[in-house]
Amino acid sequence: MSSRERILGRVRRALADVPADEGPYEEAVPRDYLREHGQRTTEETVELLAENLVDYRAVVHRCDAEELPLLVMRLLAERGSQEVLVPPGLPPEWLSAADPVRIHDRVADTAQRLDRVGSVVTGCAVAIAETGTIVLDGSPDQGRRRISLVPDHHICVVRVPDQVVSSVPQALGRLDPTRPLTWISGPSATSDIELDRVEGVHGPRTLEVILLG
Repeated sequence: MSSRERILGRVRRALADVPADEGPYEEAVPRDYLREHGQRTTEETVELLAENLVDYRAVVHRCDAEELPLLVMRLLAERGSQEVLVPPGLPPEWLSAADPVRIHDRVADTAQRLDRVGSVVTGCAVAIAETGTIVLDGSPDQGRRRISLVPDHHICVVRVPDQVVSSVPQALGRLDPTRPLTWISGPSATSDIELDRVEGVHGPRTLEVILLG
């Protein structure tokens, strides 16, 4: 008897005296939780997003479409980035004023090669105000997951208010669960048992979010 068979046998014995449930699986767990906590206007929702992003140590900027290229140029210049990773579907006007060399994600590029790139600029799928979370889904303006995890500096553009929702349930309603979802709540950080915080272990050390409105 294999280990798998032994484990399944124990599960069957443990469930032997449990009455059969004829109810559909979809009705097994009640989903009567709140879709949103409180009543907020669109402006209040965006303000809550900005507040929670800052609370997670992200840097928040605001601009309109005309100001965006110059803002991106300034952020890359302040970072001193000589190269910037560019998703295949990133709107070209976002980097129209920037000087760094554009690096496109290729299958042949190793993690070590991507680690030498100073910054990455992406869009996002949705931003959640109540949790200060940015979600990427691998769409053309976001690229593959690895390009938002390896470089040390991530500039993420959020279209306001179209891509901003209040809560996680609202975000899930917009997202395709079959896509590679990356949930980002602030820069990468971890703490050991003594609460010594280390940033940049699991992703970018610096997250800059541009609220494009």
